[in-house]
Amino acid sequence: MSSNTAPWRRWYKTARWQQVRERILLRDMYTCRKTGVLLIGKHPAPNSPVIHHDNEHRGNELLFWDEANLVAVSKEWHDSDAQKAEQTTLQQRGIWH
Repeated sequence: MSSNTAPWRRWYKTARWQQVRERILLRDMYTCRKTGVLLIGKHPAPNSPVIHHDNEHRGNELLFWDEANLVAVSKEWHDSDAQKAEQTTLQQRGIWH
């Protein structure tokens, strides 16, 4: 991992994140909260599960771990709609460290 990598990226590799991820998938019944698609695919399938931050955390640790801010979505939705929305606000949000 590069020294320029944002510290919050490491949080996704932790056992804590894996536990949170599983809780969110169970809470949301393995269903995409944006499209209703069942999240039964294996990565990188379009219907594989991704945990999405409804409000961008921007490196804010409290917001990153806030389970009320996390929803289960499909990889397809996350890679298209969510990423487009984040790119649209790039100038407003700046670089995340």
